[in-house]
Amino acid sequence: MKLIFLSSLVPVKDPKSGYDIANRVIVDGLYALGIDLKIMGFLTPGEEPAYPDTTIVLGELEVTNTKVSKLQKARWLMKAVAEGMTVSSAKMLAVDADVIRSNLDGLRPFDGLILNSVQLAGAFFEVFSKEKTIFIAHNVESASAIKNATAAANGVSAFLFKREATLLDRLETELCAQASHVWTLADQDRIDLNITQKSNMLPLVTSIKPVVRPANQHVIYDIGTIGSWSWAANRQGLDWFLSKIVPKLPNQYTIAIAGNIGNIRSDVPDNVKFLGRVEDAREFCRRCAVIPLFSQEGTGVQLKTIETFELGLPAVATQNALRGISDIPENCFKVEDPYQFADALIDCVERTKGGVNLHIDGNEFHQRQLDALMSNLSVGLKAANFLHDVKEGAL
Repeated sequence: MKLIFLSSLVPVKDPKSGYDIANRVIVDGLYALGIDLKIMGFLTPGEEPAYPDTTIVLGELEVTNTKVSKLQKARWLMKAVAEGMTVSSAKMLAVDADVIRSNLDGLRPFDGLILNSVQLAGAFFEVFSKEKTIFIAHNVESASAIKNATAAANGVSAFLFKREATLLDRLETELCAQASHVWTLADQDRIDLNITQKSNMLPLVTSIKPVVRPANQHVIYDIGTIGSWSWAANRQGLDWFLSKIVPKLPNQYTIAIAGNIGNIRSDVPDNVKFLGRVEDAREFCRRCAVIPLFSQEGTGVQLKTIETFELGLPAVATQNALRGISDIPENCFKVEDPYQFADALIDCVERTKGGVNLHIDGNEFHQRQLDALMSNLSVGLKAANFLHDVKEGAL
């Protein structure tokens, strides 16, 4: 069984973003099943491929908007308009279709393609549509674009997001229709994409290997959270937390926000500390008495929720932050009302200060997720008629 994993960004040795973590875990799982897997896509500058011997790197490419110049963003937009495609797919046109065809021809014979998300698949749909495929929908991208349009700061941004939403809706429909099977990262996405009859969900972990937690952990921050706040959906949740929850918390609490923040609100009290990028995300989370998981919008799965549960840390979460997770740990408290959310955080902090250990063994959650991931990978491969020889008890 030989499959080709096609992705805008190839899996890397040291994944940091949620997208990179998901890519790595899915590919690790496929290798563990004994699949003869080849990988093709671009490499983020400064990163190393996780599987250099089986990866075809199309070139180095920085795709994060906040890390490129205004001129580069303008070029992407002009290319997108000229080609009638999304900006995210226009970024992939750093190579042309002949390069993709040539590399695919060099890998033949193969049994099928795994199209990882919409970016590369949308740029070269005509090439990939001629092959048997599984499509991985990380999110309902069109829904996210619509919400971004609603929250846009000005009319131009709203227009551009609406354009992306229209094109993404068409592209997601085509990719799902063409695919033999679809994997999503949350069950609700199967419903929203109207593919419940030809899809299943992939429960995620942050790593195939279980998390090692130190025996002694010293709490520095009462409340702490980490994320990629430049992404509109994440920033909306952070703004909700800062405006609706923080004013209801005691002023003496230390509240830490890690990750690139961009513009900082002027009404944030002094006890909220913006740390920027931290060297070790897990170590930061371990230093917090409780983790608020306050996502308000977004599809797919939230990797920082999974990481919190793998670490066994106490958390207070909104329903949206728990999307894609069916088995919620006992030390996670689900609430929606801002007053109840703040009260639950205060309860966790005060119990911790009083000597109560709210941590649990996160390895149990990790193993349940991992078992379900491996099972559902096999289910999808069989449904697509891709699976012939798979290692028994691979993990």
